[in-house]
Amino acid sequence: MHVNRQHSGPAAVTQVRVRNLRLSVGATYVLLMALAVLFVGPFVWLLLAALKTRDEWAAVPTRILPQHAQWGNFVHALTDINFPAYAANSFFLSTIYAVLITASSATVGFGFARLRGRGKGGLFLVLLSTMMLPQILTLLPTYVLFSRVGLVNTYWPWVLWGLAASPYLVFLFRQFFAAIPRELEDAAIIDGCGWARIFLRIFLPLSRPVLLTSFLLSFTWTWGDYIAPALLLDVDHTTLSVAITAWYRDPHGNAIPTVQAAAAALYVLPALLIFLFAQRYFIRSVVASGVKG
Repeated sequence: MHVNRQHSGPAAVTQVRVRNLRLSVGATYVLLMALAVLFVGPFVWLLLAALKTRDEWAAVPTRILPQHAQWGNFVHALTDINFPAYAANSFFLSTIYAVLITASSATVGFGFARLRGRGKGGLFLVLLSTMMLPQILTLLPTYVLFSRVGLVNTYWPWVLWGLAASPYLVFLFRQFFAAIPRELEDAAIIDGCGWARIFLRIFLPLSRPVLLTSFLLSFTWTWGDYIAPALLLDVDHTTLSVAITAWYRDPHGNAIPTVQAAAAALYVLPALLIFLFAQRYFIRSVVASGVKG
């Protein structure tokens, strides 16, 4: 009996560990499913709202499913306003801003990661501290500044913001560049490469996941922004986010929420598709940015 206990002891412990591991994995999947439902829920609600009539929208208690799907709401969303023109404005503005801020943030991040200089650490802390400053606090002073130099109702504010880099994206690039082995840099210096060539020929090609993530984040920031376009742009130059909230009206001037919901669903679709196709690069860059501090 004593021998049997010795042999059954480790096996019993192993079974307990396997059972606990399965329970842990099961609980993780349940949690992930709950979070997926939580995040997908608003988009599903938006789609259902876009398929309702105005009476079903205003009904109390609210009906979850429409009685008859109103696909015509999507047709009105595309035709009641100049939807393609406003979408083109949003796409142009988001692309210009994303390209510029990705390039400037990568350059600044490379400097903080690889170049040596007195006070670099303190300056980097100052840069990171600006992330705690809400953007809404600087928006009105920025508007006053742009209005005095004649940049209101133009896209130049987004160009200047893009050239100024983003603290978060600078941190992302800095962490990624700091994890690259120094031997590559030393070998390039021995071959006669300058810092600009090292940055363009070695570090940028290696940072494709971070470049894509930076472009993705900055594009969606601008695509989803409402306050800055509403404050700085006129009717002809404004973006789709402002147009959706302002110009879907009935003859009495009342908002048409079902058509607005249909337009919002179409408005969200490009950003959603971009995330679906680029999520693996996004995850890779986030993991790589935490390798080295």
